[in-house]
Amino acid sequence: MTHHPEPGRTRLQQRFGPREGGVRADRKSSGFGRLVVVVYAVFSLSAGVRSLYQILTDFGAAPLPYLLSAFAAAVYVLATVALARPGARWHRVAVAAVLVELCGVLGVGLLSVLAPQLFPEASVWSHFGQDYGYVPLVLPLVGLAWLWRSRPRAGAPGA
Repeated sequence: MTHHPEPGRTRLQQRFGPREGGVRADRKSSGFGRLVVVVYAVFSLSAGVRSLYQILTDFGAAPLPYLLSAFAAAVYVLATVALARPGARWHRVAVAAVLVELCGVLGVGLLSVLAPQLFPEASVWSHFGQDYGYVPLVLPLVGLAWLWRSRPRAGAPGA
């Protein structure tokens, strides 16, 4: 099967970009939205690998923080997928996932400060994401702002 590229457009532009003179139907997966998706993907990977390693090698030392890190990783995976997918339904899933993330980082952060004995080891969200440069505290705020800015408009396809 021979593919004939459109004149003046690279393969990536043809595959992922809007048609010539067109506008992307889903604004949340272009520009700054792509950066947000990449950051969520990095956190999915880092939280997932960290929690898997901790659970497999030293679960008895701090089961609560390790399980919370695994939960955080699952939330980051869901948020990543939902942020990357087009349509109103995925937009709602992304909002829900990012809200769960925000509640998680605030709740776990507060709990780790008020009851440090429950956290002999850190989780991704303990101390409001201190081990990750507080990015877990800022990321859901950025995610929610981006989701608000890129929300599907009434009457738009998939809205």
